Amino acid sequence: MAYKNAKLRLVQAGAMTLSLLVTGSAFSQQQNFNTVEAAKNGWFAEQNRSATWYLAQHERMARAISALQPQRPGVVDAYVLSIGLDSDAVFARESAEAAKILERRYGAAGRTVYLAAGADDKAAGAPQGSPSNLATAMAAIAGKMDRKEDVLILFATSHGHPVSGLAYRDRENAAGMIAPQRLADLLDGIGVKRRMVMLSACYSGIFIPLLTNDQTVIVTAASSQRPSFGCAPGNDWTFFGDALMNNALRKPQKFDAAVAEATGLITQWEDALELRPSRPQVFIGENARIWLDVLENKMPATASAKVGRPAISTD
Repeated sequence: MAYKNAKLRLVQAGAMTLSLLVTGSAFSQQQNFNTVEAAKNGWFAEQNRSATWYLAQHERMARAISALQPQRPGVVDAYVLSIGLDSDAVFARESAEAAKILERRYGAAGRTVYLAAGADDKAAGAPQGSPSNLATAMAAIAGKMDRKEDVLILFATSHGHPVSGLAYRDRENAAGMIAPQRLADLLDGIGVKRRMVMLSACYSGIFIPLLTNDQTVIVTAASSQRPSFGCAPGNDWTFFGDALMNNALRKPQKFDAAVAEATGLITQWEDALELRPSRPQVFIGENARIWLDVLENKMPATASAKVGRPAISTD
């Protein structure tokens, strides 16, 4: 019975695609608003934000950017950007821990930025996980990098839509979407070809065709036609985040082995709950091994301890 209840919760949360959850707000009153086309341009809106909130965001972003260390000539430096785009607590928890795991694995101390939706109006804390802050952080990182030598590692977690892409939502205060075209434009616009992109969202496989180049690594939680699971607000991890971050990438094993372990765990968990397979996707560009092997040589010799409750927990 516990498994059946868990299965129902996971299906409800995992299949969520966000058809503008802020009903009754200014967002839902716009007539003839084509969200699919708007998502290609990275549409988002904020409402009911105080002036203090905006100032706090400016201060938080300024501190995060000023803390970034410059690249080291002759060294392949990794810069990590981890973002939770939805204010449901599972995404903040997942993106926060993912930032720590990736920073440790790839030697990115002083070169990591963490963003999470749901930020308050205090000057201290992580900057808001919003499309504008994502773009700002990407540009700031690109300004510190040697774009021909260093690597951007992007981890994003949120709900997803099979056409519009990644959802941005902060309760009744914000909504938006980042389509594959928009994310591709941002990455191409900052001139960073060496990149590892990991997307923890339903239908995130739709990003692969537009983000690929010969020096890109991409891992998505699901295919372009499938939801992923585990994104109930009370969870500590989604299935994808738990499998890839909390389990596989904590260990001193090569990237290919880590991805294989993660996809195997996801399949095992989905089978146990009789869920339709999410089919995570992996792409590794033909020249990505040049920098991936160098970064992998930096990984610690010991595993770090897992945190939080397993995504498949039925408690």
